[in-house]
Amino acid sequence: MTAIKPSFKALLPFFVFIITFLSVGIIQEDFYALPAPIAVIAGIFVAFLLFKQPINTKIQTLLKGCGDPKILTMCLIYLLAGAFAAVTNATGSVETIVHLGMDLINNQYIYVGVFVIAAFLSVSTGTSVGSIVALAPIVVGFADTGTFSLAILCGALLSGAMFGDNLSIISDTTIAATQSLGVKMSDKFKANIKIAIPAALVTCAILIFEGLQLDAHVEETVEYSYSVLKIAPYLIVIVLSVIGLDVFVTLVLGIITAGILGLFYADFSLIEFTQLVYIGFTDMTEIFLLSLLTGGLAALVAYNGGIEYILVKIRTLIRSKKTAQFGIGALVSSINVAIANNTVAIIISGSIAKNINDQYELDNKQTASILDIFACITQGLLPYGAQVLMILSFAQGNISYFDLVGNAWYLGLLFVSTILFIGFKREVKSDVLI
Repeated sequence: MTAIKPSFKALLPFFVFIITFLSVGIIQEDFYALPAPIAVIAGIFVAFLLFKQPINTKIQTLLKGCGDPKILTMCLIYLLAGAFAAVTNATGSVETIVHLGMDLINNQYIYVGVFVIAAFLSVSTGTSVGSIVALAPIVVGFADTGTFSLAILCGALLSGAMFGDNLSIISDTTIAATQSLGVKMSDKFKANIKIAIPAALVTCAILIFEGLQLDAHVEETVEYSYSVLKIAPYLIVIVLSVIGLDVFVTLVLGIITAGILGLFYADFSLIEFTQLVYIGFTDMTEIFLLSLLTGGLAALVAYNGGIEYILVKIRTLIRSKKTAQFGIGALVSSINVAIANNTVAIIISGSIAKNINDQYELDNKQTASILDIFACITQGLLPYGAQVLMILSFAQGNISYFDLVGNAWYLGLLFVSTILFIGFKREVKSDVLI
């Protein structure tokens, strides 16, 4: 088989994709104005015009990339995750988590409570944006009492939302990272949590200290109504994923459990349950198509030497396993800065990260974690990222961007924890780091 010749020219379709997505977002002042799959199609169109192979060869390469088993697995997981989110939302499970937490938290622990609830909610639902939407009105309501700092509350909310987004097995980013590296979700979770927990614990300590400055005897005027049983689907998914059960089985059991609860509480009928599952599927259409088409574009770029060109350039900077890991983090962070979408950034850089991982015999689980973590940190700090923009929108100008990120302690601590973890991890000759 003829070796692939590195070619910078082969990367041009990728640049067209990224620049199209980025420029429309800047012009429209909305990085979600242009559907990402359309931007990918622009890149594919340029690839077909640019590359010199026969049209049939290009079509076959595109289809092979779209039909890659990892890409298709990723897409099916997205569908099941969407169905789970739609059904649990219809049962009122999200409101149950929020209301239960708010009902149990003492005023002095409200800051750390917001962080913990946002973390649990985003781990359970797999979406940082969804967690922010659910909690932001309550958080702003607390600040309106004049007792609590809105900046600290919002910083805790952003921190907790990104904590869960990074760890959840039904998060787009986790699915993309694990499938790109060929890693079990449970293994990635166990590797990732070793880095995330120290940062989360220090964040909790800081928020508890800040909360102790508050008056413990503030009158509670809000009463919450909920059924604790409705948390069961989330607990099942979390427990089964941690013990290592296949992700497909885990999500199906979660959907069935949520469906049974919804029928029991008469939240919906059996036919409405099936409709909710389908709605969940359709909610994932954009990310489904994005993954499929990006897989095809990546195959075209790789076939013409684009991926090999990146690897050659990165190799000149890599001197060890540690610098290889830092290189992967810098790569996904740079792409994330460009397109303001951590899932897309992981999908784009996933194949390159896998190549670096294999060449330098890194631990797949560790690489998947690093890929997800750096994308998470970057996304949480972007002033034009969806998470930051949404919180600032709910705050209605009462805090600035710097007020928000200055109190998002977890993101900075996660970065420090990751740097220390990579820097002090002993290198070994095998593909497993100990």
